[in-house]
Amino acid sequence: MNAKNTPASLQSQVSGSSFYAGMRVLPRPEREAMYAVYAFCRAVDDIADDQQGDRASRAVALEQWRSDIAALYAGREPGQAVIVAEAVRRFDLQQDDFLAVIDGMAMDVEADVRWVPFETLDLYCDRVASAVGRLSVNIFGMERETGVKLSHHLGRALQFTNILRDIDEDAAIGRVYLAGEHLTAADIPFTTPLQVVNHPRIDAACRPLATLAHGHYAEANAILAKRPRGHLIAPRLMAAVYAPMLTRMEQTGWTPPRTRIRTNKPTLILTALRLWMFR
Repeated sequence: MNAKNTPASLQSQVSGSSFYAGMRVLPRPEREAMYAVYAFCRAVDDIADDQQGDRASRAVALEQWRSDIAALYAGREPGQAVIVAEAVRRFDLQQDDFLAVIDGMAMDVEADVRWVPFETLDLYCDRVASAVGRLSVNIFGMERETGVKLSHHLGRALQFTNILRDIDEDAAIGRVYLAGEHLTAADIPFTTPLQVVNHPRIDAACRPLATLAHGHYAEANAILAKRPRGHLIAPRLMAAVYAPMLTRMEQTGWTPPRTRIRTNKPTLILTALRLWMFR
């Protein structure tokens, strides 16, 4: 195994992530599989967000990942997809879910996502967030149908929250992940990303997405409340940390100038400990 693909190396890649506290309490096989999935997601996300590379070369890099994933499932030499080979074998991860993540990253490479119709935004969130959830729930040991439902709701809830948290950072690289319908309803013209996110009425365009996120958190929590089978500390942790962060953003509002709301590591660790003790 390449030194970059050892469990220790993959763990080092995820250790700074907000997901890490939830992953590290998993049994070793599940934990290492989650590190591998995270490393895959990080690799394709880095391609999508590479502001130095041109779109054509980034598209080629994503296509190589697509080919390597296909080779893995066909039993051929998997290339860079070797990092997820053991996780695929052990936990029956689905090829379509890996490809969906790549499709989501390709949307960012094809053109900067700006004020797309909500239907397109929802598809984007399914690919870059809910598809990751679908990979994860197999590792967690959930029954597939229940896991897919949880991934649908929690993935969107988390991604909508991230969109609302990262408005300024995204606009700085030419992206606005707010639905065109919500901007139009707030009477905000489609000008430039920075002008749009700094419009005096931007708060009115953000709140509908926050409302939708809360609805998805409620659906996800209803599923988790039924105590389905599986190692579910990680999804419980993400819901327990990110939903209150969304509420704090609502209280502060999105009218510029904005202060970015952050999670902090002690809160993550304490929440993870509480969930582990009272699971």
